[in-house]
Amino acid sequence: MTTVSTAAGAGTGAGAGTALLACDLDLTLIFSRRHFGLAPGAAEPEVTGVEQIDGAAYSFSSDVSLRLLADLHRTAVFTPVTTRTLAQYQRVDLGLRPRYAVAANGGHLLVDGVPDPVWADEIAGRLADGCAPLAQVLELAERLGTQDWARLVRVADDLFVYLVAHSREMIPDLSEVAAEVAAAGWSLSSQGRKVYLVPGPLTKQAAVAEVARRAGASRVFAAGDSVLDMPMLSAADRAVRPAHGELHELGWAAPNLTVTSGTGLLASEELLGLLHSWVRAGQPSTA
Repeated sequence: MTTVSTAAGAGTGAGAGTALLACDLDLTLIFSRRHFGLAPGAAEPEVTGVEQIDGAAYSFSSDVSLRLLADLHRTAVFTPVTTRTLAQYQRVDLGLRPRYAVAANGGHLLVDGVPDPVWADEIAGRLADGCAPLAQVLELAERLGTQDWARLVRVADDLFVYLVAHSREMIPDLSEVAAEVAAAGWSLSSQGRKVYLVPGPLTKQAAVAEVARRAGASRVFAAGDSVLDMPMLSAADRAVRPAHGELHELGWAAPNLTVTSGTGLLASEELLGLLHSWVRAGQPSTA
């Protein structure tokens, strides 16, 4: 895959009118085959593998989406924003080198591919002051992990905890657990077979706000599909979510939000097209 470098004036924050595009990855820009979301009998669009696991392609983007991304990367500050751990994020290759990226739900702010230690210190301070310690919530997660529905418990970069269920359908009503973790300053959300326990101060939006400050962005556009994306989407000047995923199941809406008409790979192409039009609408005329 050809790698697109950051163009002069894009991703650097230099100049007025800079647009920041904060985009979730999984189920927004990249998809496993079982989440392509195509209608029965529909032709599969041309796709490119963007993540490999054990030497085999695992996640894909459509070639149309990758072309749109490359163009957006040249004209705006495209910033991948993911709940993936740092190692999981580093497996993804979209064919470009973003100036900024956010991993571990805001726990890591990468600058030119390297985690920023200043941001790491800032997050450590916010977590120390704003919520119960990881060890306390991990103990609760490990108790949940003994139940029949739970397959495993994982700690993500010493920042948050998630459980993986044997199946999505087996996950029980966790409202009492959610209330317990909320009292500790944490949140609980489910996405597919995963149940996330995340500290309140650890948000994608906090990291996106820091990227916007550093990049001198005058406009922020965002795309995402999960509950953990909600603060980022709500705070953006304009936002878009696909017509699939956790937020779609909840019927979540907001005044600044557009919902795609398509699902899966086609929703990704559609939302990137929207982002492209929003960026172009704010660019000065060259006439």
